[in-house]
Amino acid sequence: MTEANEQEGGKTPLRLRPGKLELKKTVDAGQIRQSFSHGRSKAVAVEVRKKRTFAAGAGGELAEVKDAPKPAPTPPTPAETAEAKEAAKPAPAAPVAHPPHPPRELTDDEKAHRLHALQAAKKAEEEARRLAQIRAEQDAKEAAEAAKRHAEEAANRAAQPQSAEEAEAPAAEAGAVEAEATPSKTSTTPVKAKTVEPPRGRQGARDMVEEEEEPDRRRPGRVAAHKPPAAKRLEPKRRTGKLTVTAALDDDDRSERGRSLAAVRRARERERLKNAESGQAEKIVRDVVIPETITVQELANRMAARGAEVIKALMRMGVMASINQSIDADTAELVVGEFGHSAKRVSDADVEIGLSGAQDSDEQMIRRPPVVTVMGHVDHGKTSLLDALRETDVASGEAGGITQHIGAYQVSLKNGQKITFIDTPGHEAFTAMRARGAAVTDVVVLVVAADDGIMPQTVEAIRHAKAAKVPIVVAVNKIDKPDAKPERVRQELLNHEIVVEEMGGEVLAIDVSAKKKIGLDKLEEAILLQSEILDLRANPNRAAAGVVVEAKMEKGRGSVATVLVQKGTLHQGDIFVAGAEWGRVRALADDRGHKIEAAGPAMPVEVLGLQGTPAAGDDFIVVETEARAREVAGYRQRKSRDARHVASARGTLEQMFQRIQAGEAKELPVVIKGDVQGSVEALVGTLSKLGSEEVKVRVLHSAVGGINESDVTLARASNALIVGFNVRANPQARDIARRDGVDIRYYSIIYDVADDLKKALTGMLAPTVREKFLGNAEIREVFSISKVGKVAGCRVTEGVVKRGARVRLLRDSVVIFEGALAQLKRFKDDVREVQEGYECGMSLENYNDIQTGDVIECFEMEEVAATL
Repeated sequence: MTEANEQEGGKTPLRLRPGKLELKKTVDAGQIRQSFSHGRSKAVAVEVRKKRTFAAGAGGELAEVKDAPKPAPTPPTPAETAEAKEAAKPAPAAPVAHPPHPPRELTDDEKAHRLHALQAAKKAEEEARRLAQIRAEQDAKEAAEAAKRHAEEAANRAAQPQSAEEAEAPAAEAGAVEAEATPSKTSTTPVKAKTVEPPRGRQGARDMVEEEEEPDRRRPGRVAAHKPPAAKRLEPKRRTGKLTVTAALDDDDRSERGRSLAAVRRARERERLKNAESGQAEKIVRDVVIPETITVQELANRMAARGAEVIKALMRMGVMASINQSIDADTAELVVGEFGHSAKRVSDADVEIGLSGAQDSDEQMIRRPPVVTVMGHVDHGKTSLLDALRETDVASGEAGGITQHIGAYQVSLKNGQKITFIDTPGHEAFTAMRARGAAVTDVVVLVVAADDGIMPQTVEAIRHAKAAKVPIVVAVNKIDKPDAKPERVRQELLNHEIVVEEMGGEVLAIDVSAKKKIGLDKLEEAILLQSEILDLRANPNRAAAGVVVEAKMEKGRGSVATVLVQKGTLHQGDIFVAGAEWGRVRALADDRGHKIEAAGPAMPVEVLGLQGTPAAGDDFIVVETEARAREVAGYRQRKSRDARHVASARGTLEQMFQRIQAGEAKELPVVIKGDVQGSVEALVGTLSKLGSEEVKVRVLHSAVGGINESDVTLARASNALIVGFNVRANPQARDIARRDGVDIRYYSIIYDVADDLKKALTGMLAPTVREKFLGNAEIREVFSISKVGKVAGCRVTEGVVKRGARVRLLRDSVVIFEGALAQLKRFKDDVREVQEGYECGMSLENYNDIQTGDVIECFEMEEVAATL
């Protein structure tokens, strides 16, 4: 088998050449080097394979042309393009004749695909020809404009004197440009004068130019596939600067780098310094938010001003305040206006919006028991009357037989109806407690003793009832006494605009006896009648709301509050807000101490689970969440604290100067601890009324609970007195007080507290020095004695003259000397005193200008204890 046959059979023989072992190549191959940007290049192998020719048949079907004449192989020339080189390479040697294979029929899909390819190639060729013609016209136009421009420049230069060599150069240039712009006459297609598109490679660019300049140098009979001219590569300008995410995602392809934030800040700082140096700094007007109370430091921060400047502004207004003291909103607004800012008043009370809930509709309301408050003068039998209604004994449990707490009780009548009673103290110290009792009541029962009649606290109770605008039912008590005069009570009530039914009025008056239990059923009927007239209703199917009647601290139970539910139902586990405190209901107990699960409207109940002890009279509201309860309680605590700070501020300059001139007043510091909040308030109110301009009581601390170590420490630091009302000190506090000498006094009756502290204040007062007249002596004769001076011979005309007393020398009823008496003698003996009608001799200390007829007045100074 020949070598050609071996190649045709697909077998490649191995040959051993000197120093080299290789395979024989089956195809003709060449190699070109392709260039890329940035100086990179790559070697590319070029192979020439056999080309199959197809022609359309009679039926429009494509068929392969077997006997197509093969062009004679010609050696490649350097003027041909890369495509011409590839097409011009010689075909492989003709194979040895074999039996012909029958031609394969094309499928319909293949035929359609090839037809579509031919049509697309034809359209592409026409489009390329059109674009080439447009580019040629544009190039010719540009060349003509350039030639015209060169000709004008040459004409301008020719108008100036120049040498012959200089004149020839522009003409030669113009001829060269014109030669380039003139298309070739032998070519059928326009030829570009200058290539403007960027080359894709050195070899590729050279081949493209050769193909355009020598289109007729192709071999005859060669059917060359038309290659559309390469489009311009409109490569965008390379990005300069930092590439950011914003720049990468920007749609408008802005490649310019913006100013950095640091550069902007530096520019603003330079501008600010420039304005400051030139004195043109612009005043910034701020919107300053002013709450109800604000500290000086916080106000300065909100105005972006120095704290010292704000303090100076306050001093100019006459207000002395330090950097940490609080000022009210009105003063802060004046300060803000002086600094040129705009003030914006806001209120922190927005947290309480919607706290009370929505209004109840008439369909949701049902009848509820009336709330009755028992009022009257002390010892008129209020608690005893309530005991008779409850069939219990409460008055015996109160110290001294007087009520010092507010008690809330519920009484069930024989007909099944209920009445809620609130017992208030009658002593004048409990005015605030009575005012709170009248604020939550529906009906007031005014208890008047038939033997005493109208008393001061009775009048005050009438005023509270009228202020609360509630109906009054008069209970004339103690009618079982022999000296009882119920008619006198009815007459005295007319002086206070209370007209009973017996006298044509509308006020019910019932004669009762708590001791003998007389008339109690009539009193109950009168109360129920008033409640029916009032038509008392409440919605039990809602969150509970009410008022704290009393609050106290109990050992083992914590803070306990007596709450009167006014609407809704209070359940165990509810979260509530009571004044400035909050909590969760741990347990509920009724007025008899029985544990219950829920409390409806108009029911008094004891609540356990408070975080602190609220004040008596605070509102009691159930809220949805614990966060809301904390927020409301925190706001109320801040409000109370800020109000105390404002009250303790130093005041104006005039007040400060007055204190400096008058001297500091003496104070008696006191620490008060009580069993319930109402008693503590009554003690504070009573002690604040004691004192005068010179001495007064200063309450350092008042709270509910026993006396502990912190109370003793506070009293020791302030030299204060500790008052325990129905409470005792724990062992540790007693030991510290005994060691440090702190006085702790225990009381159970408020009278004793007021009396003892009044005595203490009296002891702090400076005694009053008073002049006491002793007598007068008339000078009858004046004697001059050597080494002694002048001696007056006198006769006592009034009172007595004592040795060592103070004297005044009167001449014609005018005081000409005041001093001491040096000697007092009767005859030759020194005596202690001389009575009226006797004669004596007297000499004055360091004074000798005495005359006959003068009068010597004798007196002495004595100290009198001051009283409040």
